[in-house]
Amino acid sequence: MSSYSIQEFMEKTERSESPSEVFGLQSERILEVDLTDNVWAKMGTMIGYTGDIKFERERALEHGVERAVKKTFTDEGGELMKASGRGRLFLADQGKRVTILDLGSQQLTVNGNDLLAFEPSIDWDIEFMRKAAGMMAGGLFNITLQGEGKIAVTTYFEPLTLPVTSDQPVFTDPSATVAWSGGLTPEFHTDINYRTFLGKGSGESIQMKFSGDGFVIVQPGFETE
Repeated sequence: MSSYSIQEFMEKTERSESPSEVFGLQSERILEVDLTDNVWAKMGTMIGYTGDIKFERERALEHGVERAVKKTFTDEGGELMKASGRGRLFLADQGKRVTILDLGSQQLTVNGNDLLAFEPSIDWDIEFMRKAAGMMAGGLFNITLQGEGKIAVTTYFEPLTLPVTSDQPVFTDPSATVAWSGGLTPEFHTDINYRTFLGKGSGESIQMKFSGDGFVIVQPGFETE
């Protein structure tokens, strides 16, 4: 157990120099946002701020009727909040590792539980993997983001990126799957036999299969039901 004087503790844990861009890391688990207008973030992830910032829950029709209907029937990965004003905003999600990605007009689909924040310049929509209905309780709904700007995603520990090619699909555990690039076609793949029903299977009977050209981001840890 470490022991510090008050001064030593303050020096060790005080906020470091501010990032030079809108999104920056105070540590590998804390996102700092240099807020001058507004930003969208996962509800309940604000851990502190300075300046004059107001927080609003995402309104029912904030992003149009179609998206509101999708959210009603999917209950996607927690609600969004909009932080508006000027100041420094600090975000974190259950101690998970934070990674900042610059989309650069590319498309990325992220598991709703793993999306921490994104700039207002980013366009987004909810994707529903219908073929998975009835196969598993979670991991069916994801958020597709595209445009110019940055997003922040969270992972349990260090993420791993797996390349996908047209002749080499990639299979992943749905709960470990964080995000995938726009050039991929995801589908649920089952490997169920009599041993699965007898309770002697490996536990990996439901998988995600990614085909096309691109990449998949996975994490080495995740919550279990």
